[in-house]
Amino acid sequence: MARWEPDARGRLLQAALDLFADQGYEATTAAEIAARAGLTRTTLFRHFADKREVLFQGQSTLVSTATAGVRSAPADASALEVLRCALRALADEHVPAQQEIGRRIDAIVATSPELQERAAAKRASIAAAVADALALRLGDPRPAGVLADLGVRAYYDGFAAWTGPRAGEPLAAVVLEELAALLAALSAALDPADA
Repeated sequence: MARWEPDARGRLLQAALDLFADQGYEATTAAEIAARAGLTRTTLFRHFADKREVLFQGQSTLVSTATAGVRSAPADASALEVLRCALRALADEHVPAQQEIGRRIDAIVATSPELQERAAAKRASIAAAVADALALRLGDPRPAGVLADLGVRAYYDGFAAWTGPRAGEPLAAVVLEELAALLAALSAALDPADA
């Protein structure tokens, strides 16, 4: 086994994507993923708790990036601009090569309720981290939670567009346009008498 070769996590991801696409998530074992990557099963479990975590390996980076984005906003920034800073930071984590990986992961996740549940948990953890960082920054958890939910939705919807029809565009621009569209739709849906 070539355990000493670099990028074990990336190799495990590619192996998992190939195997999940070929034989399905349920039918693929951790041992098969490790073998396809040229690693041992022990190495896989040193990096990941189980085979599904191979697909969700960037979660902790996204959480810390989003919270750092909130903290990086200028002191006089509005709440919406602070959110935009977090979204730009999230978008900057991605490179065009991740578009194909994102498409492949989405296709695999769509086939498995277990993976769909894990994807929802990942999304919720990012939203919670952004909400906590915004609450600390704004001093009020209510708008922080709403803004975080809206921002994470814009991020995920923008990412889906970026891995599809808007593949040639910068991710940050796509995500920020999605945020603007969500804000406009929300504003149009609210009745001033309800406020």
